Amino acid sequence: MQLGINLGYWGAGMDGDNLAVAQEADRLGYAVCWAAEAYGSDAATVLSWVAAQTERIDVGSAIFQIPARQPAMTAMTAATLDSLSGGRFRLGLGVSGPQVSEGWYGVKFDKPLARTREYVEIVRRAMSRERLTYEGEHWTLPLPGGPGKPIKLTVHPQREHIPLYIAAIGPKNLEQTGEIADGALLIFPSAEHLEETTITHLRAGREKAGLTLDGFDVCPTLPLAVGDDKDVPRLADTFRPYTALYVGGMGSAKQNFYNRLAQRMGYEKEAAEIQQKYLSGDKQGAAAAIPHDLVDKTTLLGSVGRIADRMKAYAAAGVTTLSLAPAGFTLDERIASLRAGSEALERAGLA
Repeated sequence: MQLGINLGYWGAGMDGDNLAVAQEADRLGYAVCWAAEAYGSDAATVLSWVAAQTERIDVGSAIFQIPARQPAMTAMTAATLDSLSGGRFRLGLGVSGPQVSEGWYGVKFDKPLARTREYVEIVRRAMSRERLTYEGEHWTLPLPGGPGKPIKLTVHPQREHIPLYIAAIGPKNLEQTGEIADGALLIFPSAEHLEETTITHLRAGREKAGLTLDGFDVCPTLPLAVGDDKDVPRLADTFRPYTALYVGGMGSAKQNFYNRLAQRMGYEKEAAEIQQKYLSGDKQGAAAAIPHDLVDKTTLLGSVGRIADRMKAYAAAGVTTLSLAPAGFTLDERIASLRAGSEALERAGLA
């Protein structure tokens, strides 16, 4: 199992340290550095900046939002980043959510699975540098009856095949991801529940494509906080606002993919209470309603030994790249967490 680092969103208050964190991850042998985007910083700019100042670590979009870019533009960006980084780019895609898609981009959040499938097909076709033509429900290239003509990408990616990941949570999305992608980007994964919530659906998709999970990258992001094992409850409390945001407030009452995931993990009653409190404005109450067990199972907390044991559990459950979001109020604390993650991987015998 490899390790990655997730820088999250630029503009979250730790920007001055993020480059140093990425460079330390590069020095420690981490496999990939991911950057996110929502409705603030864009991931492409951040990744180009990081790639220019690192040597070996891959850089990946987690995610480029599908409603934000036409698929041909995404292919251009991926090819450019792969070329500039010397073949170190990983393309992560996702549909975002209805609030962002419709409120920020003005793109109707309908038929997300079909849109994702068409999008991936066009991106792959464009990156292969064949003349781009496509006839689908959501995109037709070139537009009929006009001056458009089939064009091929002029930039040569460093590699013939740029790894393509999809952020997936729900069963149908996971199955399609297994069928059409090279990897899955996951959030709030529990090693104890990974088979029934995730792996079984990815495997079904791979089987649809006549493939196995061999070579497919299962890549969750987990927050990491290092301390004494006796401090695990206190460390877990620091992530309650983060968990409450996603389970309670990410999306609407009718459409929150993270809330549904918590329900599939067995927290049906708790997920409903967290969401009700969060959407009513009681964010502190929502955080307090989160079971300790839910936080502990979806983070890496405690001593290096305890974290090593959790890493073993994730590896046994099918994780192939574990991306860490190291906690810390200072750069030194975040660097120390990175080093602890690397030490834990070695102690687990997974390096």
